[in-house]
Amino acid sequence: MKKIICSLILSTAFSALFAQTPAKIHQNAILVDTHGDILFNQIKSGIDIGKLQSTGNFDLVRAKKGGLDVQVFSIWSDENGGFDVANRQIDSLNSLIKRYPSKISLVRNADELQKAVAANKMAAMIGVEGGHMIENSLEKLADLAKRGMIYLTLTWNNSTPWSSSAAEETSGKVKPEKAGLNDFGKQVIHKLNDLGVMVDLSHVGVKTFFDAINESKKPILVSHSCVYKLNPVPRNLNDEQIKAVGKNGGLISLNFYAGFLDSTYSAKQKIFLAKHSEELKVLSAKYGRSNAIDTLIAKHPTEAEATKPSIELVVDHIDYIVKMIGVDHVGLGADFDGAEAFPAGMNSVADYPKVTAALINRGYKTADINKILGGNFLRVLKANRGK
Repeated sequence: MKKIICSLILSTAFSALFAQTPAKIHQNAILVDTHGDILFNQIKSGIDIGKLQSTGNFDLVRAKKGGLDVQVFSIWSDENGGFDVANRQIDSLNSLIKRYPSKISLVRNADELQKAVAANKMAAMIGVEGGHMIENSLEKLADLAKRGMIYLTLTWNNSTPWSSSAAEETSGKVKPEKAGLNDFGKQVIHKLNDLGVMVDLSHVGVKTFFDAINESKKPILVSHSCVYKLNPVPRNLNDEQIKAVGKNGGLISLNFYAGFLDSTYSAKQKIFLAKHSEELKVLSAKYGRSNAIDTLIAKHPTEAEATKPSIELVVDHIDYIVKMIGVDHVGLGADFDGAEAFPAGMNSVADYPKVTAALINRGYKTADINKILGGNFLRVLKANRGK
């Protein structure tokens, strides 16, 4: 009996010694965020995101604290911006890298990514959010690819002459017979495949989604979207879309925006804004509505925090996709600096370890957590770029 007891004690001791803690699991994984909007804000405000910032969701200091190894920087503009705006943001990223060469490096493929991470640098990648920025030109598309674009989001909320967006398909602005990809849109897919640039299907309408995924010969990316069944908003994916991503071998990166995660958030936000409507009017006149809402949230943090969902909802959306098509098709694309509210406690990239802890608490094993945090993205990246 004593031998059995001793054996059990030793076994428990060795298990405790070699068990990976949440912090160690997080540290050992390659953590990839497939969508962050900080560059537009950096240009607009002139901030230096190489230094710790008191506002926003991203800087290199907080990224290091959160264990973020790879950031895909979103090159974004509304429908009024184009090719020049895209290049200005890429210039801004290159300027950041020149100022902090020991902290961040531009990478274009999985080999370069892994070398940067091994050198203890953030691997910076470029994703262009909105097909309108190629200005209906395959040459300009190729130019952006030369500058490092690793994915093109076919539409933002606005449609292009060759592809329809989720916002405009569902609003009726694009008629059903005009929805989807036209012949030029299909050429865009072929060109992206040829260049090794991932086809990103966040923001696109359902018709465009299926036209594009059927046209692509390589795995696609959905860089920052959630599950429609859990929250029925046009930007989220329905079950048939999720299944199509699995069949294609692609990746769905979960958006952290409260309005996409939580079906109750919109109503709670309306109550919050109505309560402070007079203050919102004054701020809107001064800063514009979007910035006014951000300012209002900053002025009333306790009330604003109460409108936010739990981080558990992120895992609910992950669970849904995993149960439907498997763990090989889920990643993270937080949309930080692109929205006004994220899960409670998820205030910046410094809080990424909380996602790992939530996955562990839900019962995910280390190998699967590694896939979700970044391994799945590396697989899809290699499938598109060849290395």
